[in-house]
Amino acid sequence: MALLLLSLGLGLVCSQDFNPQRIVQTNYDISKVSGTWYSISMAADNRQRIEEGGDLRIFIKSIRVVEDGGLKLSFHFMLHAECTDVAVVCSKTGKSGEYTINYLGENSLRILEADYQRYVILHMRNFRNGTATQVLALYGRFPELKYSFLDRFNKACKSHGLGPEKIIPFSNQSRRHCLPCQHPGPARH
Repeated sequence: MALLLLSLGLGLVCSQDFNPQRIVQTNYDISKVSGTWYSISMAADNRQRIEEGGDLRIFIKSIRVVEDGGLKLSFHFMLHAECTDVAVVCSKTGKSGEYTINYLGENSLRILEADYQRYVILHMRNFRNGTATQVLALYGRFPELKYSFLDRFNKACKSHGLGPEKIIPFSNQSRRHCLPCQHPGPARH
């Protein structure tokens, strides 16, 4: 039995191997983005908006494709010290992997790259009260990702003018503060 559990654990770790040949940066198959996701890291040019208590600090639960080709994003965020579930629908534009959404202002949402079975990096521009905020988010199919994926995200941030001081990594502990349906304990893969 112990050998079976060890094999399963090693299989999960090995399944996270970074493979550049699986990365998609254009012509997305949006149906493959559907499913459960975990917030791994976020970055923003206005870091306060993604820090604890920030209005753009969200913890993704799932992404689903809706009938018209848009995306339904389900996530948690803290509102008045309470964890709140939210679902928003993004409307597709004429470009692959690009969407618009009306959430805390007008937003454009774009998939920068994805390995559908492991991670996705999203780029959002929020326009609210005459101010623009740029946000990048790394979501994983697993609650934790190997360093190679985090490094990939850091490079994407850098290419969008966001240095390491603008990046907030999320741990299992920080995600638990806003997951009412989960109980503290060891991470499950």
